[in-house]
Amino acid sequence: MINPLDLLTVSLTNPTVDPQLDQSERAALESHLDALRERLRELERRDGAAKAVADTRLQVARTLVGLGRGEAAWPLARTAFDRFLEADDFESAADACDVLFQAEQPASICALGQGIWLAVTCPIDPELTIELLAHVIDETPDDADGAAVAATTALFLADVRAEGKHRDDLMFFTTQLLGAVARRHSGVESPAQLDAWMERLDLTQPEHFLVRLRSVVDCLVQGDWWFDREALQERLPFG
Repeated sequence: MINPLDLLTVSLTNPTVDPQLDQSERAALESHLDALRERLRELERRDGAAKAVADTRLQVARTLVGLGRGEAAWPLARTAFDRFLEADDFESAADACDVLFQAEQPASICALGQGIWLAVTCPIDPELTIELLAHVIDETPDDADGAAVAATTALFLADVRAEGKHRDDLMFFTTQLLGAVARRHSGVESPAQLDAWMERLDLTQPEHFLVRLRSVVDCLVQGDWWFDREALQERLPFG
C-alpha cells in the first residue's frame, strides 16, 4: 500500500541552479533572460498571439529557475499554465508544471501532481511524462511504494507511446530506472528478484498500478486542483 506520508514528506532539496555555474555561464543566462524579457514586453505591447506570449513567459520562467530565482519564475509559469490549458495545449501545460515544480515554491509539489495527471492522461511526449514521474522517484524516500509505482508507469508509457529508436532509448532508460528503484526499495539485484518484487507490490498489470498512481497524484495535489479534470477529459479526442 502507498503511504501518503511517503509523498507528503517530499523535500525540495536539489538546487535548481548549478552550484558550479561559473561567472561566464551565469552572465550568458542573464543575457538570455534580458532578451526573453524584451521579447515578452514586445509581444504584450503588440497584443501578440496568446500562444506566443505563453511560450515566452514559460521560457522566461525556465531561465529564472536556472538562475535560482524560483519565486520570480512562479507567477510567469503559473499564468502560462492557465493559457495552455485554455488552448488545450496539454503538453505545454505539463511542461509548465515541470518548471513550477523546479521553482521550489510552497505549491511546487502540488504543481508536480497536476503535471503528472496531465502527462499520463493526455497523449503527450513520453519523455516529458517520464521526466515528471522521475521527480517523484528522486524526491521520495528509498522505501516509498510511490517511487515504485512511478517507475513502473514510466516504463509502461515508454513502451506504449514511443516508437522506433526513441522507444528503444526510453525503454532502456526506464528499465534502468525501475531496477534502481527496486534496488533501493528492497535490495533487488537479479531479474528473478525483480519479477518477485513487482508481483509483491502489484506492479504487473496496468489496470492496477495506474489506479495506484492516482493515489500518488492525489497525495501530491491534496485536493488543490487547478482545473476540472472531468471537463478536460471530455475535450480529449478519445474522451
